[in-house]
This record gives sequence, C-alpha cells and structure tokens, in this order.
Amino acid sequence: MVTASRCFKILLPYKRTFNFSSSLGTHNYFTSISAEFPYIRLFYPIVSKIAGNYNSLATQAAPDDEGMSDEFLNQILDTYRNKPDSSRERCNAYVHKLCKAGNLCMAIRLLQSLRDKNIFVSDAYSTLLAAAADRNQIELSFQIFKDLLVFHRQLSSVSYLNLARSCANTNDCTALIRYVKQVSEVAFPDNTIVINRIIFAFGECRQIEKALLVFNQMKGFECKPDVITYNTILDILGRAGRMDEMVHEFTSMKEAGFVPDFITYNTLLNNFRKVGRLDMCLVFFKKMGDSGVEPDLLTYREMIEAFGRSGNTEVALRLFSEMKQRKIRPSIYIYRSLIDILKKAGKVDLAMSFLEELNLYISHLSGSKDFKRKRR
Repeated sequence: MVTASRCFKILLPYKRTFNFSSSLGTHNYFTSISAEFPYIRLFYPIVSKIAGNYNSLATQAAPDDEGMSDEFLNQILDTYRNKPDSSRERCNAYVHKLCKAGNLCMAIRLLQSLRDKNIFVSDAYSTLLAAAADRNQIELSFQIFKDLLVFHRQLSSVSYLNLARSCANTNDCTALIRYVKQVSEVAFPDNTIVINRIIFAFGECRQIEKALLVFNQMKGFECKPDVITYNTILDILGRAGRMDEMVHEFTSMKEAGFVPDFITYNTLLNNFRKVGRLDMCLVFFKKMGDSGVEPDLLTYREMIEAFGRSGNTEVALRLFSEMKQRKIRPSIYIYRSLIDILKKAGKVDLAMSFLEELNLYISHLSGSKDFKRKRR
C-alpha cells in the first residue's frame, strides 16, 4: 500500500529555479539561479541578505581563540582549479574533523572564506548542518539550510531530518515559524514542495505538534497546501494514533476543494488497519471506490491480510476475488498469506487449492516491482 510516508521518495530528485527578484531588492539583476549547476559563481550579493549574518552565528556556535588554518585554505584554493572534486572531498573531511571536535566556529569561517572565493562545498555544509542539529543550534541550522537550498541542486532527506532535529528542544513557536517562513521565501516558487518536506521531517522525528504548527501556518507563508501536504498530515496523525484528528483533516481536505488520491485512501486504510479498526477500513474502502479512485495491488494486499489474520476469512476471500475481477494480478505474497490464513482457520482443502493455483500461475504473478505505483 502506497502511503504518504512513502510518497516523498518520489519527490527527492527534483530540480528548481529560484526567483529572487521579489525578495532581494537592489540586487534584482540576479533574477534567477538555476539549480542545474554544481555551485554558483558571483553569488555574494545574493547571499548577503539570506546568509549575511554568519559572523554573529559563528560567535553563537562555538567560540574559539584559534584562527582558521590559512595554510589549509590556501591548499584548497591552489588545488581547486585543477582538482575540484579532490578539493571538495578534503574540505568536507576537514569540516567533519572540526565539527567532531566541537569547533563549529572555525568550520563556519572556513566555509565563509571559500564562499567569498565563489566556492560552495555542499557536502561540507551538510556536515555542518548535522553538527548544528546535534547541538540543537536551531538558528544556525536554518541559516545553513537556506544556503544549501539556494546553491545546491537538491537537498537530501537527511538535510530535512537534520533541520527538524535541530528544533527538538525548542518551545519557541514564534521563532520557529519565523525561520520556516524565511525558508519558504527563499524556496519560492517551489515553497510548497519544501514546506511539505519540512512537515514530513518533523513527523519522522516525532515532533508532531511542530509539524501541525507549520501546516496550520502555511497560508501565512503565502504557501498553498496541496494534496501531498494533506496526505502527509494524515499519515503523521494516523501513526500517532490520533484517528479522530486524522478523519477530521480528511474532511477538511475535501472541504478545501482537494480531491483525495490513492495515496490518501491507502494512508487512511493503512493506519486504521494498524489500530484494528477494520470497520473503518471497510467504510473508507467503499468511499475509495465511490470516489472513482481505484485500489491498487498494495491496497488489496494489506486489506486481505488484515481481515484474514483477524479471522474474517470470508471478507479476505471476497477481496481477493474482487481484485482478480479488476484485472489486478495477485502477487506471490498475497497467495502465501492467504494460504497461511486458511490453514490457521482450519480450511486446509481450500488452502491446498490456492497452493495449486499459485504453483500453476507463479510465472505470471506480480513481483516486487509491481508494488511501486507511480503517481498520475
């Protein structure tokens, strides 16, 4: 069953072009930055507004009386022209060493000096972001995240999770919303995608109230939620066992004019199944069909297993028959699950007939690749 927690895998490899003309005032001649490039040259006027306060952040991070290693910086600069990949690897390794020693101040100074030379080492920034998250440095983490968002082609799920981790100990909702709003402004016009992934990351880190806070404040960011936003919230609430709230958000989703998709219904069904609410599974399975949304192979697999293991073998068999009528090829897993369920229910003869059917059609059954359904 494809649920909201899995749909973000589809979103990882996206490209974006950021428009800065509305937010950077006098520097509007930098109208856009294409994320097609590994790093951006001549970007200091652009960075000055969104990341110009690294000096103050360096003081907050970890003050150290030792100056940055000029020798190391010169080595990086000397080799960068001919061996950029090697230089980036050395830089990231050095930043990792500094962060491990707790010297975030020197790591910041190094990266700032390289950026002054039009060199942006994204891996090193990611390393610094992880270190800032470990120390719950929320302001520093958001500053690094914004730089990564602007100058890197794409951000990994790890970057979003590190950003969420940095907020674990904060109760300052006002500051949190201010930081997220800044990220939304930087990410425009793709801010909905970015905010969705921030909400998802908060959910993965079990910071449910922060995920809901960001969701409820999205309109204040001039950022419109979409179906993926609601699917994410439904899954977060469902996994937390907050089923009434999950149903309420589903209703709100439809009232807002959004059309639930197969991920929406799979998310609801999966979470109701986990808490044993098979009655609600049937209700929303019917709603799914009535809405014209077709169940997929994973939907049937989870439903058949849920009802079969709870002793409702007749419902499980009816669902299996319905699946085949819809021309959805059963999988080996579904056959084996049904056979096991029927044996435990004492229906050995029926189990054996399914085993014979499995052996007869095994080469034509769905494989693991068929459990991955693309969004339409």
